[in-house]
Amino acid sequence: MKVLIVDDEQLARERLRHMLGAVPECEVVDEAASGSEALESAQKHPVDVVLMDIRMPGMDGLEAARHLSAMTEPPAVVFCTAYSDHALEAFEANAIDYLVKPVRRERLSAALAKARRLSPEALAETARDEGVGRTHLCARVRGNLKLVPIENVIYLQAEDKYVTVRHPEGELLIEDSLTSLEREFGDRFLRVHRNALVARAFLAGLEKNPEGQPVVSLKVTDDTLEVSRRNLPAVRQIIKSL
Repeated sequence: MKVLIVDDEQLARERLRHMLGAVPECEVVDEAASGSEALESAQKHPVDVVLMDIRMPGMDGLEAARHLSAMTEPPAVVFCTAYSDHALEAFEANAIDYLVKPVRRERLSAALAKARRLSPEALAETARDEGVGRTHLCARVRGNLKLVPIENVIYLQAEDKYVTVRHPEGELLIEDSLTSLEREFGDRFLRVHRNALVARAFLAGLEKNPEGQPVVSLKVTDDTLEVSRRNLPAVRQIIKSL
């Protein structure tokens, strides 16, 4: 069983590594100090289990677990934390167990035994929780996970079954619905059309296209997005306040 240890405290990682040394057929393949490092490591070094802290700087363990569950072959996640107040959130993020520090050897062994009993198919079928408070959007690109920080998203546009995430380096396709994204990040984005949300921070102005339709112009990109009649008054008001 291949294991990834994720904790921002080196002593905590060392303690888990020492305990795992006594577990038969268990190999620690890597360590990480944050959620984003955990995602990078899991793509480079496929693992069966991730032992992960929750409260870490940058991307926390709960968000990292949700992104890990989007992998083609997701690892089992076991949270190891000093706080007992995140248990419900942990299981909503598809963790298979929740250990409170200081982690006891028998509880760790039980969690690993539970992970052994879960087939890759069972883990892959677990629904990904979209949760609240994400700092990144995640997409699978050629088998790898690609993350875009929310503050870098210029606009979100729905088309068919997917939503296009436009950012300064290009585009990504995600499977989240535009409605759920608006609900989660509504303070950051402005709806300009039934199929489009624009980041307020990237709004540049309001103009008309060659067909006479109102469109918003954007910073960083030459793209423009059509504004619907229904949303035009709200867009005008926001543009005036820029």
